[in-house]
Amino acid sequence: MSLGQPVTFDRPEVVAEVTRAFEQYERALLDGDVAVMTELFWDDPRCVRFGVADRQQGADEIEAWRRTHPSVPPGRKLHDTRVLAVDDRTAVVTTLIGYPDRGIEGRQSQTWVRLPEGWRIVEAHVSELPLRS
Repeated sequence: MSLGQPVTFDRPEVVAEVTRAFEQYERALLDGDVAVMTELFWDDPRCVRFGVADRQQGADEIEAWRRTHPSVPPGRKLHDTRVLAVDDRTAVVTTLIGYPDRGIEGRQSQTWVRLPEGWRIVEAHVSELPLRS
């Protein structure tokens, strides 16, 4: 793709591939499967994860954090999940997160890139806001 050529967003096959990778990551997160979560993050020192009250820089820090925080609180439900496929190698996934009996709304974004080993998260951000009464 060179400058000046139109970008074809949301090619169905790319959206489907990234959706499958995202769902695999989400299952691993719910199950506390650190090996799969680690595999789906880019194995590179430039990979970044910003959590609710933490941050990691690089695959080693992300894996170390995951080993001490392998899963999420029970009852996690996603809604308004969106996959924006920018091209055939790059996509952004955003989702909102709810928990029963917790007065917060979680927000998560991930940038996925197709690498030789498959789709990997190169950047992730999680935040929470209090629900409005």
